[in-house]
Amino acid sequence: MLLVYTHKISPRLKYVFKHICTRVLGIEVSFTTTVEEFIAHDSMKMSYAKQQLGSEFFVKSHDILFEQGLSDVEINVHDWENTKCFFYNGDKSSIPFDIFAASFYLLSRYEEYLPHVNDEYGRFSATESIAFKNGFLHQPVVDIWAYKFKEKLQKQYPDFEFPPRTYSIRPIIDVPSAYTFRLKGLLRSFGGIIKDLSELKLKRLYDRFMVVFGFKHDPYDTFKYIINKQKQTKHKFLFFFLIGAYSTYDKGINPNKKKFVSLIKQVADYCKVGLKASYFAIHDPIILKREKLRMESIINTSLTASRQSFSKLNLPESYRSLIELEIQEDYTMGYVNQIGFRAGSCTPFLFYDLDFEVQTPLKIWSYHVMDYSLLKTKSLLDKKRVLTDVINEVKNVNGEFVPVFHNYTFSDDERWKGFKELFNMILESANE
Repeated sequence: MLLVYTHKISPRLKYVFKHICTRVLGIEVSFTTTVEEFIAHDSMKMSYAKQQLGSEFFVKSHDILFEQGLSDVEINVHDWENTKCFFYNGDKSSIPFDIFAASFYLLSRYEEYLPHVNDEYGRFSATESIAFKNGFLHQPVVDIWAYKFKEKLQKQYPDFEFPPRTYSIRPIIDVPSAYTFRLKGLLRSFGGIIKDLSELKLKRLYDRFMVVFGFKHDPYDTFKYIINKQKQTKHKFLFFFLIGAYSTYDKGINPNKKKFVSLIKQVADYCKVGLKASYFAIHDPIILKREKLRMESIINTSLTASRQSFSKLNLPESYRSLIELEIQEDYTMGYVNQIGFRAGSCTPFLFYDLDFEVQTPLKIWSYHVMDYSLLKTKSLLDKKRVLTDVINEVKNVNGEFVPVFHNYTFSDDERWKGFKELFNMILESANE
């Protein structure tokens, strides 16, 4: 156990120390404000304050962990060894910056509460982030800092044994629409035919009729292939099905269709199934509750995981709605068009509500790459190189790699050529 001496035990301090020490490094941590108790402790210990007590391991504290609410925090990013850092604290500290304050800033998504410019869907853009602006979005810096903290602690306490941590993967399969042409209903199918004719998409029109009349396989129906892949690995895939109403943004399959319900049940026999919340459910807790209950009636068990349509998050409201409905896990945190670590970490973390100053029970799995972001790179060779780089970043800190693919990514569409191979690379990375 690590004992931390500090002048004040705040909710923010407990939150971030437990993430770094317990979730990343696997060690218990406790806190004291009593000097005598700290001196009497005969195992690993450190002080986190403005002044060092003696010759103990010491990290000079930044004020952010002892504040409440938001303030105009000054951020100056520095180079540090093979990474970046901020909240520099001088030479007297065992580490030249406050890794706990910096980690809290990234994990709590402090910057997303501050004034910023949203994209056309109302999302926080990667280009607005401190990580993108300062060139460290590609690194899980919170985990890198934690491992450097561990190295320095081990030098001072060479007899202390840290538990091992191993690299793992958690593949996400996002299903905004299970089929291209099947189960779309008469009105939507007729509208699709008119649209194909008006745009002279004769090949698509031919495919539509062949699928509808059962002469051809639906292009988006790749579920058999994905389930076969699931059978080849011990790492569970997470499927997120959209079952919300048809709208401007969401064009999924009607959840009342028996064949669609049957598909979800079939997938749930092999993989974990969560809810892809519709675009309007993000803003309306009543719609979200309706979709949650509908999904639970399909899978015949409590819904534990969700993902928001278009990867849209409104902090803290989006997460408060999930907590209210007792949804335990969220997989929305990430950037659709940018590879990297939105929260600076490849270790799942609990959502901290900055308005209420409380750690919540909602666990966040931040995703690190979405198939769309790989379309930016032209050749398959470049895609492999980019994917290998991000996998290696996670492997270096024995973290958990979370990629997001869609059911149509595995189709024969020219756009997604080579993506089956990329997905295989991810699966194989966990077996090496």
